[in-house]
Amino acid sequence: MKAIVIGATGAVGKDLVEQLLKNDSFERVEVLVRREVPVTSAKLVSHVVDFDRPETWTHLLTGDVLFSCLGTTIKAAGSQNVQWKVDYTYQYQAAKAARANGVCKYVLVSSVGADAKSKIFYSRMKGRLDEDVARLGFPGCFILRPPSLIRKGSDRFGEKAGVAILKGLNAIGLMRSWKPMPTEAVAAAMLRLALSDKTGLHIIDSQEILSVS
Repeated sequence: MKAIVIGATGAVGKDLVEQLLKNDSFERVEVLVRREVPVTSAKLVSHVVDFDRPETWTHLLTGDVLFSCLGTTIKAAGSQNVQWKVDYTYQYQAAKAARANGVCKYVLVSSVGADAKSKIFYSRMKGRLDEDVARLGFPGCFILRPPSLIRKGSDRFGEKAGVAILKGLNAIGLMRSWKPMPTEAVAAAMLRLALSDKTGLHIIDSQEILSVS
């Protein structure tokens, strides 16, 4: 099988690429990135692209499955418009092109609480993408909505504090659906879904991700 990954330099994307390279079911892994990935493997092909120029990279989206892990934070983006471009526009353009190029499986990392009608910008953006890619007609479309993520070696104070608070609430039985989840667990679920014989649209919410088979 041939896998295509966008968002390969992010927390989930890094774990996913690592797992794909170790899995014998995948003979080739192609990543579309804004900068080179520090991974060397005979199976890995890295394409450095300008996501603002889709006409220069959409033809590269050919294979058996597209994994979409691209995303940024409002702090890193600097504005809602820029975050929308990264989290919605680039990913939708990639999904649309992949489907037009004959890719049959699509696996997307969304977010818990995604809702196109939400008053919260982030949740609305994620929900809108979920709805729009679902309409593209992939024979197998898998949308994962993980809670807060535990990233290996994270030095983000706010992220670590948020995870600690949620763990405390979980310990007393609150917000269990928001229980923080390791990025490698999300990547492993994505891989299992891509290798499954499931068809149609599947939305996997929060803790259900851990039981994906």
